[in-house]
Amino acid sequence: MSESSVAPCAAAPQSPALGRVTLIGAGPGDPELLTVRAAKILAQADVVLYDNLVGPGVLELLPPQAERIYVGKRASRHALPQEEITALMVRLAQQGRHVLRLKGGDSLIFGRGGEEALGLVQAGIAFEVVPGITSAQGASAYAGIPLTHRELATSVVFVTGHLRDSAEQPLAAELNWPMLARPQQTVVVYMGVSNLPTISAQLQQHGMDAHTPAAIIEKISRPEQRCIVGTIASLPELAQAHQVRPPALIVIGAVVGLHAQLLPHLRTPADHPL
Repeated sequence: MSESSVAPCAAAPQSPALGRVTLIGAGPGDPELLTVRAAKILAQADVVLYDNLVGPGVLELLPPQAERIYVGKRASRHALPQEEITALMVRLAQQGRHVLRLKGGDSLIFGRGGEEALGLVQAGIAFEVVPGITSAQGASAYAGIPLTHRELATSVVFVTGHLRDSAEQPLAAELNWPMLARPQQTVVVYMGVSNLPTISAQLQQHGMDAHTPAAIIEKISRPEQRCIVGTIASLPELAQAHQVRPPALIVIGAVVGLHAQLLPHLRTPADHPL
């Protein structure tokens, strides 16, 4: 007898007394990058739990009466621990409310959306996921760095540069550096600013050419966006010299070399407002 199964599309019935949770990806910052569905749900919000990376323009789409609860996280500074955020979502939903969990980028790409969804399942709370444009896509579009190119990169890898407890488990021992150092691919590192010297050193030690183009894009898609371009060897020093601070994304690979050609002709929504 086969062990495979096909899950039904319809959700199991839920008690009408319970509310629900919507996990919404707010994109990299520019509110015009929201999906139509995300914008519609935000306009009808009841209570919103939002993160540090949600752009201020996105919050302006909330109705005045919506309750706003900040649960943001920065390096070593959390408004609430993850377990308490999940517990708060559950508690509000059990009160019959429609809870919006608003995250920068996409909630299921290094946004802990999977952890929160599992917590909701354990509590018997129905939820919906509204995907958002992840930071890598925003950086690619707004900085003129294609993530793939037939002649330069036939694959792209997303990796986190920040672990749950890097003090106990150093980044150098955690990631698959030989895989990340392979040629003909683009490596995108989320949350890697503080570990950039380690990332640079490990990639070179595992075979990546020191002259491989690399960039760090700060405050993606926002008016104050900056893109600093160098090589995998020079980027840590450049980031320090320019005082780069999170939120920022690291892009490594030959595609970064296209930035100088594309940027002079690149226009963003700010150049052509509707």
